[in-house]
Amino acid sequence: MRTWSSISEVQPMASKIITNSIKKDRISHAYLLHGARGTGKEAIAVLIAKVLFCNNKSGVEPCLQCTECKRIDSRNHPDVHWIEPEGQSIKIDQIKNLQKEFTYSGLESAQKVYIIVGADTLTANAANRILKFLEEPSKKTTAIMLTENSHAILPTIRSRCQIIDLKPLNPLQFQKNLLEAGLNEPTARLMSALTNNLDEAIEWSQDEWFAVARKLVVQLIEAFTDNSNDVYLFIHNHWLNHFKEKYQLEQGIDILLLAFKDILYYHLGHMESLVFFQDNERLERLGMNFSKEKLISILHVLLEARQKLKQNVHPTLVMEQATLQIKR
Repeated sequence: MRTWSSISEVQPMASKIITNSIKKDRISHAYLLHGARGTGKEAIAVLIAKVLFCNNKSGVEPCLQCTECKRIDSRNHPDVHWIEPEGQSIKIDQIKNLQKEFTYSGLESAQKVYIIVGADTLTANAANRILKFLEEPSKKTTAIMLTENSHAILPTIRSRCQIIDLKPLNPLQFQKNLLEAGLNEPTARLMSALTNNLDEAIEWSQDEWFAVARKLVVQLIEAFTDNSNDVYLFIHNHWLNHFKEKYQLEQGIDILLLAFKDILYYHLGHMESLVFFQDNERLERLGMNFSKEKLISILHVLLEARQKLKQNVHPTLVMEQATLQIKR
């Protein structure tokens, strides 16, 4: 998604709102782009920046070939500043450094842009600092905030931004894109349930780490069918050794959710909705070990576990608690 015409294919309303502003020379001093991963937040932010700096625009479209466009693509433009979480959050020192940069005049023009990725992770102090920045906007300064959770952002910040809500991508269209990229149908179906990002889906489909993750999910579910305590050993000896980072554990839980959903779909006779299991014999065997009521309970447990990870509860504790609840 490198042009407004390509953005309009997946985010028509967002494209229309922003391009109308470009045509009227009324680009907002602050945008809040809200949407799930893969819905085009960064692509839109980059395009807005290019429109502001490109000297060879054709209508609303930047040329994509000039030095300005290429430096924005590589994140090397001196007047386009990117702020991303350091660890789990965006800290006040990062905002102070940004404000210090903005005390200097633009290196090549009066225009400046700052893009905040994961704006919902701003600490309270950092959010208040940004709020002060937004309360005194410069005509030549554009803020672009990207978030998956706009409700976690201060209402006073939201009120000073033009909020652009990005709609979820059509999963069937995304599966078609994955098939065209060379993925087989079962893999495309699974990837479209896990991500909206084409490059990410292709990378995962070729990653040995992901292949091992899928095997571990099956092994963990089978361990839950055993009444022994082997499942706790499996969690510590295999699961946590593979899903070492927080984002990896989140992904593991996401895959586990899809697998248990498949077993529930089997019970309900919705075979067309399966995305994880390809082996119907194994699915039938696992289905005999979990009632519909138990599966619904398990899905609630896993969703709660994922939420705890978002709240920075220790990963080992999250998995131990989830395992204990599922084994009951």
